[in-house]
Amino acid sequence: MKKKLIKLFLSTFYLSAFTFGGGYVIVTLMKKKFVDELHWIDENEMLDLVAIAQSSPGAIAVNGSIVLGYKICGIPGVIVSVIGTILPPFIIISIVSFFYDLFAANPIIQALLEGMQAGVGAVIVSVVFDMMQGMLALKDPISIVIMVAAFIANYCFNMNVVYIVLLCALYGVLRTIYKTRRKAV
Repeated sequence: MKKKLIKLFLSTFYLSAFTFGGGYVIVTLMKKKFVDELHWIDENEMLDLVAIAQSSPGAIAVNGSIVLGYKICGIPGVIVSVIGTILPPFIIISIVSFFYDLFAANPIIQALLEGMQAGVGAVIVSVVFDMMQGMLALKDPISIVIMVAAFIANYCFNMNVVYIVLLCALYGVLRTIYKTRRKAV
């Protein structure tokens, strides 16, 4: 378990240190690392992780690392993965704040940051397609309808994601109750 904790720390530290663009970008990279490369969790667990991380208060990257760390190594995994996730931004922000005057006026730094922002959109699109393929592979028409309806509600009608998650959670609870009662009969 000690080797796994070290690998978990180094992986979350690396992902957090070299990820620009926010929580959804790190979720994509977590999927590539922990699902595709290390095989510590599967596609469905990753989808659950994203749902929990997004619906919980706080940063998606930290919430995701909490769920991931717990799934992989329990409470020690939570501690290690959270430290690995928050340490790089803490170090970077400390350095930037110390040298703020030099960074703020430097056109090269500004151009570099703008270039990074351009790549963020591509990474997010990549994650959406990966997760969409996972949903389509389930061949569950209700899940596909929910996915499309959630997208339309958010993108076309600008519905707050919190309401979408709550509605999906309510649907999940009602569906589970229905299936449980149906089995009992």
